[in-house]
Amino acid sequence: MKHQLQCRCGTIQGFVTDPKAANHVVCYCKDCQAFAHFLGQDREILDARGGSEVVQTAPQNVRFTQGVASIACMRLTEKGLLRWYADCCKTPIGNTMSTPKISFVGLLHSCLQNSSQKIEQTFGPVRAWANTQGAKGEPKPKAAGIARTVAWVLRTTLKARLTGGYKSTPFFNILRAAPIVQPRLLSEVERARIMALVDASPLVS
Repeated sequence: MKHQLQCRCGTIQGFVTDPKAANHVVCYCKDCQAFAHFLGQDREILDARGGSEVVQTAPQNVRFTQGVASIACMRLTEKGLLRWYADCCKTPIGNTMSTPKISFVGLLHSCLQNSSQKIEQTFGPVRAWANTQGAKGEPKPKAAGIARTVAWVLRTTLKARLTGGYKSTPFFNILRAAPIVQPRLLSEVERARIMALVDASPLVS
């Protein structure tokens, strides 16, 4: 089974395979919220408490069929996650580590939404709620499914290393072990401005 992947304007298109091997989570961390604000898409990406709905899968399950030249990448800090997005319309795509050897990607729900396929029907219901201390409002949502998510990441990355599956990724040039595009690293001033937006963003009723 394949699930369609595309940016909002349709320039970037592709698909995700092996949905049963994916993990469906919501992350409330401030860095994920900052990514949404960086793109100017916080209202479209974040839920009422500031959560980002993410489908975690192995990069080898992701294929881009067009628009690769429009894929961009940024990171909030020098050692932060690589955060991929569509430069054409600022649709978030997903988050990866800085090396292909740690083989997983968290795909944002925004690039998986389409009229014919529901995310829950393809990848199953949300199974984990992580980094809830970063959520808006009180009381904070209850964290759940963390052990399951950690086990999923360890199992997925180990399998990719043992089988060589990590070498199949649309996000890295494996020969150079480098991202397919140069990540934009935010300056301290840029990051401070965006984190201020995160802190000032209200709880959405």
